[in-house]
Amino acid sequence: MASTMSTPVLLGGLPSVTLPRPGWPVVDAADVEAVAAVVRSGVWSWVGPQERAFCEEYARFLGCRYCLCLANGTVTLQCALQAVGVEPGDEVIVPGLTWVATAQAALDIGAEVVFADVNPRTMGLDPASLEAAITPRTRAVVPVHLYGCMADMDAILEIARRHGLRVVEDVAHQHGSRWRGQAAGTLGDAGSFSFQQSKVLTSGEGGAVACNDPEVYRTVFALKQVGWAPAEPERAPFEGLVAARRYGHNYRITEMQAALLRGGLRRLAEQTARREASAQALAAGLAALGGPLQAVPRDERVTTQAYYAMTLHFDPDLAGGLTREQYLRAVQAEGLSLGVPYTAVYRHPLLNLDDRTSPLPYRQRAGRQDYASLALPGVEAATTRTGVILMHQALLGSQAYLEQILQAVRKVNDHLEPLRKALAEKA
Repeated sequence: MASTMSTPVLLGGLPSVTLPRPGWPVVDAADVEAVAAVVRSGVWSWVGPQERAFCEEYARFLGCRYCLCLANGTVTLQCALQAVGVEPGDEVIVPGLTWVATAQAALDIGAEVVFADVNPRTMGLDPASLEAAITPRTRAVVPVHLYGCMADMDAILEIARRHGLRVVEDVAHQHGSRWRGQAAGTLGDAGSFSFQQSKVLTSGEGGAVACNDPEVYRTVFALKQVGWAPAEPERAPFEGLVAARRYGHNYRITEMQAALLRGGLRRLAEQTARREASAQALAAGLAALGGPLQAVPRDERVTTQAYYAMTLHFDPDLAGGLTREQYLRAVQAEGLSLGVPYTAVYRHPLLNLDDRTSPLPYRQRAGRQDYASLALPGVEAATTRTGVILMHQALLGSQAYLEQILQAVRKVNDHLEPLRKALAEKA
């Protein structure tokens, strides 16, 4: 009789993953004291000392000239797009696979979103699809560094330069990734970061824009700071605020959030290195196991890879008749929490583009991309059949935890046919 430790849970065995997944976010006593000190100070907002310090520290970490904090990673995209020159009626190219906010940021400033396809393995914007989507109305492109892979920035920047497009990177998932040694978020005209609670650098909510152009910086500053901006950002990026004659908003972050970000930034490099090492170990282990679940190979041009999630690829042809969802059900029963990518933006249930609350029904321009009938092959493959992700918390686990992850996959791989029959009987 087979051992219950080598038999999948769905066939009567015991789970492989018994160690708990590391918790998130990570905090320590210094974080608690830093926030308490802000509370005692009475300086809670309005570009205070904690916010200024974090912006300076993060700009140094990224290797860029400017960084400024905003309320979240959606308005960072919105303001960055406006700052690089996107106006109502312009087209902005966005990958069809990303979080819905990437598209909403452009739609909410009056731009038209044109969705382009992605590489089905890396889930990054496909350069050929980007170039095919360009029209005389195209003003900007938003490459998204999604999960655990960077977009092909060499190809994207070359296309953008050739067509005179502005590039705003969505770096919500990859604080600290580097392409040929240059930080993600500093390769284009501006970079947008999210600090929402699940992110690898977090303050619960919040975001940042990184850039090198003083006019882009000054415009974003005004947009988030109710119209105020530094008169001379090259000399005094936080001082000498004057009315910038922009249509500003209140998108400010708080001092408590900035204090938490400073603590997280001090841990980020070490955590990134741990995640990289764990991802490499898991990739090697999955390759040795063979079977339908493999790590997506890392692009050799990526010199540091930060992971919001490890990007995995499921091959249905190697799964013994199991679908991705059936395979994941079996693995998850072992105690291994694996997920699937976002739904395609153009059909996401959280983004009803025809609802009265959407800006689209009130626009009359002919020739708009037909989202209802859109089907991008790479997006469709990744979202419905092949894309799998392992969230970054798991990559902070111990060696024993990583070994349990591989044991869970091994058990399922060794029992594909019995699992298929058992799941078919339960259907």
